[in-house]
Amino acid sequence: MHVLIVGGGVTGLACAHAIAERGGEVTVCEAGTLGGGSTGRAAGGIRTQFSTRVNVELSLASIPVWESFDDEFGVSIDYRRPGYLFLARTDETAAAFHDNVEMQNDAGAPSRLIDPEEAREYVPELRADEFVAATYSPADGIADPHSAVQGFADAVRSEGGDIRTKTPVADLTRDGDRWLVETPDETLEADAVVNAAGAWANQIAALADIDLPIAPRRRQIAVVEPEGDLPEDAPLTIDLDTGSYFRPEREETAIVGGHFSESDPDVDPDRFDESMDVDWAVEATERADDCAAYFGPETRIRNGWAGLYAVTPDHHAILDEVEPGFVVAAGFSGHGFQHAPATGEAVADMCLDEDACEVDVSALSLDRFESGETLTEQNVA
Repeated sequence: MHVLIVGGGVTGLACAHAIAERGGEVTVCEAGTLGGGSTGRAAGGIRTQFSTRVNVELSLASIPVWESFDDEFGVSIDYRRPGYLFLARTDETAAAFHDNVEMQNDAGAPSRLIDPEEAREYVPELRADEFVAATYSPADGIADPHSAVQGFADAVRSEGGDIRTKTPVADLTRDGDRWLVETPDETLEADAVVNAAGAWANQIAALADIDLPIAPRRRQIAVVEPEGDLPEDAPLTIDLDTGSYFRPEREETAIVGGHFSESDPDVDPDRFDESMDVDWAVEATERADDCAAYFGPETRIRNGWAGLYAVTPDHHAILDEVEPGFVVAAGFSGHGFQHAPATGEAVADMCLDEDACEVDVSALSLDRFESGETLTEQNVA
């Protein structure tokens, strides 16, 4: 069984590793450099606090890989667990927190509902009076996406996989039971194709006359020097009702971010502004200050960047064999890095006709958008 994977980000490489580890023949075609797309601009968050069970289970199935990554892959991903703290300003959001934690606990995640004063144990300068409830999980954390790409790529090569960079896929055609994949150098044959192209996934699908409801959306991150002393072990803190978030970074800096508009236009993934908007960074810092008193007027904006989310209408991935031998693993809406290990196992099952993945991903099928059985992710960040 020869599987060709389009996309050399962390998702594509995790899929390649899972398939190669089970004895499949793998070729990865990456148009640019490994991790040069969305992976290279990801914040690296890993969390179990989602509002749908499938996302929680994808995280829980992936975390053991992140925990053992340094030993298993021989590459340090700097995995650490300061936790995630979600904050609610409204009673409606607080009620959703209650339901979410109950579901998360039932799935096996150790999250818990706490009051805002208790949340100050994790973020001492939290403006607790602004909030009505919070959730916290010590299982949540952060890792380095760049190092994860290196580790997966090394493992794929050690298993005999073929990784080709600067190799865009120009066309996809079905020839009987096989796929013909046209690249600038040659036309490759494969038993199955995996579309793990992230923000470019719709372009790749279109080559096979498949339409995917995946839109590239620009997202930004700013690195700042806080006015106050943000503890190094503070959790990644998300003000869910405003969309603002922050977390400590190295050398007494912090990352601030947030998505403040529901009407962002789609962007061309080949032509978008990769730099940070200063006005946006000022707003993101001010919103962080509304949440916790670390980001006052003396906060200095050091630098930042913009990357792409591959977003579906319901903010959940498409993880499905949408046609015989054509598997889609894209549209993670900002959650692709953290779910990559479990995604790899699910994709390997689809390609090799096996049943080893512990997560039921049937809710992530493409046809949910036609049937109306879409999902609702409240903890979008």
